[in-house]
Amino acid sequence: MDKVEFRKILKKVEKPARYLGNEVNSIHKDTSKEGLIRYAQCFPDLYEVGMSHLGSQILYSVINSDENIYCERVYSPAVDMEEILREKNIPLFALESREPITNFDFVTFTLQYELSYTNILNILDLGGIEILAKDRKLDDPFVLVGGPCAYNSEPMADFVDIVILGEGEEVNLEVLNEYKEWKKNKTTREDFLMRVSKIEGVYIPSFYDVTYNEDKTVKETVPNREGIPAHPIKRIIRNMDEVPYPETLIVPYIETVHERVVLELFRGCTRGCRFCQAGMIYRPIREKSIETLKTSVDKLIKSTGYDEISLSSLSTSDYSQLSELTDVLIEEYASQNVGISLPSLRLDNFTMEIAEKIQQVRKSGLTFAPEAGTQRMRDVINKGISEQDLKDATTKAFEMGWHSVKLYFMIGLPTERYEDLDGIRNLAYDVIDTYRQVHGGKLSRKFGVTVSTSTFVPKPFTPFQWHPQDTQDAIREKQQYLVKALKNRDIRYNYHDSKTSLMEAVISRGDRRICKVIYDAFKAGAKFDGWSEYFNFEIWQEALKECNVDGDFYAYRERSYDEILPWDFIDIGVNRKYLEIENEKAKKGQLTQNCRKGCTGCGINVNFKDGKCFAGALSN
Repeated sequence: MDKVEFRKILKKVEKPARYLGNEVNSIHKDTSKEGLIRYAQCFPDLYEVGMSHLGSQILYSVINSDENIYCERVYSPAVDMEEILREKNIPLFALESREPITNFDFVTFTLQYELSYTNILNILDLGGIEILAKDRKLDDPFVLVGGPCAYNSEPMADFVDIVILGEGEEVNLEVLNEYKEWKKNKTTREDFLMRVSKIEGVYIPSFYDVTYNEDKTVKETVPNREGIPAHPIKRIIRNMDEVPYPETLIVPYIETVHERVVLELFRGCTRGCRFCQAGMIYRPIREKSIETLKTSVDKLIKSTGYDEISLSSLSTSDYSQLSELTDVLIEEYASQNVGISLPSLRLDNFTMEIAEKIQQVRKSGLTFAPEAGTQRMRDVINKGISEQDLKDATTKAFEMGWHSVKLYFMIGLPTERYEDLDGIRNLAYDVIDTYRQVHGGKLSRKFGVTVSTSTFVPKPFTPFQWHPQDTQDAIREKQQYLVKALKNRDIRYNYHDSKTSLMEAVISRGDRRICKVIYDAFKAGAKFDGWSEYFNFEIWQEALKECNVDGDFYAYRERSYDEILPWDFIDIGVNRKYLEIENEKAKKGQLTQNCRKGCTGCGINVNFKDGKCFAGALSN
């Protein structure tokens, strides 16, 4: 794009720094280099959100480590920028080179959230790329997706060429290396897709046919070509100490959602919460050594200038050497006024001991996630914590000088009763009582309890994948019940819109018939559906109606174990039978122990760890 025109455009938009592409630690290569492979890494949301996504930063570093591949960033332009691009007929461009994304070999997306899917179509449309995969020609970019929602990418099957299942550091480079060879002769798109379909962790939607029963359920999903795996299997990184990790992070010019060094301690989770998709799809547990983490954090602090280190994982306090690690970080960085933060805290004494240490440098916010209001409900979801744990944790926190806490719950969980909602109220008021006990019966002006509830959305590959979602009416009644129950000047109550939760449920457990719904919603103007100010439920209702698709069929219907689910043919390494057993235990309120205390038989060790899932000490 012409520099003069670019400057004029930037003067007309809010937050022009979103589009500069020359931030500290951004990577710039000569795009005229012969044989250079162009890889557009797209995040289907605003710059401020995408820049805070660790996975994107990791892949940006890994892919750019090859001098013959150039990975550049693309984000959904804000509404004001989109209007200018469309008005002036300027194709969407990558930040670093400011060249149109049609110039790229690959246009890739992370599927983090179902309500970002219309943004993906919008990016393709703004870039001048055919939205439907079947319409793309030989010289068009390949559209590749990955991320957690890719495990059920069927609602996006019409739009994507390649799906990456699992962790992307190795498999992306293998796909790109295969592309280097294919590009020498550049035969047909199908030829390339056939070549990469042999790579573990690659799924090609167009190479599979789906048929349906008369009752609208899936009959089968089968390969339509010879040599295609019947069950594509996810890819994992086996040794976390050997996988590349960024030595630098791009430092934005503007405020983003997270502004700090993010240190990934391990992947996977052993807690086994029955609603949690991440806890199932990211198995097995694989930790990084303290030595590896020390090397990473030192380079990142020096290259970014950030004054906070976030210890990140699905359940950070389960890291087996957390106490030792925090000691090392405090000793090394406290004198530099670099603080440490934990994303959320387990309700146990060990975690609060860690919190006591790290707050010596700087107090960060305190967030606890009881998830449910009663012990019965917490046992149903296999949360494994008690009311006494919350009492002990908040007492310790208030004694250490914290004046406010955030409590996170889910509503609409399977078997939920109104007594469980009363339990949410009781826990919030118990926190108030605990603060008074610590402070001589008084409440400080700084004191406050924030209670947030999200609506349960049944997700693929979880023990609760067979359950219906609560209806909108039921959810709204429960939310209003809690509004009244939590009416107190010291309690702030936040809840999610039931309409967005419904569409998330429809898409998350959707099949290929949802593709047309997403396409029609996009054509009718749907975008930024995860943002309340842009989400238009009427557009989605009309799209469902026009496509003759019953949203209730996907969201509100209980499935039987005999039903073939749209994602059943994907192999995540966790046995379907294990999920069924966990669901039955949930109905009885039976707990399953933490995997670190003994194998629970999910099946992941058979596929990925040669019979041994975790080879480390138990967490404290």
